[in-house]
Amino acid sequence: MDRLLAQPSGRSGLIVLPFALIVAITATDLLLPQRIVLGPLLVIAPAITASLAGPWMTALTGVAAVGAEVVIGQFQGGLGTPNHIADFVALVGLSVLAVLVCIARDRRNRALWRARSVAETTQRVLLRPPPRVVGPQRVAWLYLTAEDETQIGGDLFATTRAAHPSTRVIIGDVRGHGLASIGEASLVLGAFREAAHRCAKLPDVVAAVDDSVSRNLEEVADVEHDAGEHFVTALLLDLPDDGTTAEMVNCGHPPPLLVHGGEVTTLHAHRPAPPFGVTAPQSADVLPTDTFTFEPGDFLVLYTDGFVEARSPDGDFYPLAERIADLLAAEPDVLLKHLHADLLRHTGGRPADDAALLVLQRTALPREEGRPPDGRVDEDGPIAGGPIAGGPERGGGPERGGQESGDQGRAGDAGGREGPDGPRAAPPPGPRSARPDRSKRPEWPARPEPRPRHRRAA
Repeated sequence: MDRLLAQPSGRSGLIVLPFALIVAITATDLLLPQRIVLGPLLVIAPAITASLAGPWMTALTGVAAVGAEVVIGQFQGGLGTPNHIADFVALVGLSVLAVLVCIARDRRNRALWRARSVAETTQRVLLRPPPRVVGPQRVAWLYLTAEDETQIGGDLFATTRAAHPSTRVIIGDVRGHGLASIGEASLVLGAFREAAHRCAKLPDVVAAVDDSVSRNLEEVADVEHDAGEHFVTALLLDLPDDGTTAEMVNCGHPPPLLVHGGEVTTLHAHRPAPPFGVTAPQSADVLPTDTFTFEPGDFLVLYTDGFVEARSPDGDFYPLAERIADLLAAEPDVLLKHLHADLLRHTGGRPADDAALLVLQRTALPREEGRPPDGRVDEDGPIAGGPIAGGPERGGGPERGGQESGDQGRAGDAGGREGPDGPRAAPPPGPRSARPDRSKRPEWPARPEPRPRHRRAA
């Protein structure tokens, strides 16, 4: 019946069942003696149709049932008998009632669909899915909500690009779960996205988010249904594109897991900061910052307590670090898929609390992959500036060393350069194995733009 109700109205093959019942009841009533009356059973047909189809089909079934009652009355003593008159009136009244119920149900379903569409759109706006490639990191994420029909609850995460350049990441957990926590989650995400672009250092970002949450938490918190204390735990990261040293500030959140060479390490903070909204806003000068090494090929797994506190039917917590070591894969998406299936097996269904998981994998920088830094394509095929780790194309800004970008810079390469004695002819093309100097790491643009590929000028 659940599968049947999930199908579009009027399209189920079982819609013939009510008409089959009308024929069967009518034929049986005509064959039996007059003292046995089956005509009242015809009301079953419009009642069943109301659960299978819409108002028009229900009305058609009701008309067929009334017609069958007329036929039975003609052959079973006439329509003027009190029993047939009562059956006829009851059948007409119940058929009309079934049609009215169908109309009310369809109106309610349309209103529910519109409300659900608005809710889903709002939730997608609040929790924008991170791109699959952010700077030199590949990203995969998973969000499980404790309430049905919701896509966001009390957990939050976001990634954004900073100007220096680097990747800023946040993952947090609002006290509580479900729809009641969306207001607080949206407050933290909005403050982070603004501060991540405006502040140069990670402690400044944390201080700005803490100040915004402390000032506005009471206005967005659901104090009507939850009069307790409101706060948000969070973990903020700064992953520079140059170098392998990353920074983190932990504000009472579960520590991240670093996977290097097949070994899983828990990155505990030496001195965690308090969660947002617990104390007065702290100055950036006193916020503790921890550093760690994040090398190409490493995985960084960020999670909320919904993962590590998920219990099995026997009451055992989910051992996330151990499972990552057992299920380790070469791709973030594959690792995420394995962890998701393993968590559902552990809990036997949906977790009791919101759970979020964010996996980042550091990829090799372009020059470490043996690619020229200018984003062009030569006769040997695609080089730096094209897709990295399956991600979108990344455009090139002005090259380091004083070269001009765009058509002007390329024209200078093709037509020669100015020397002290006037224009100097371009050097003859060298062997195809020649490559530009790759001694310096490229500087990733803060807002990469696609750039059309072209061939190297002779």
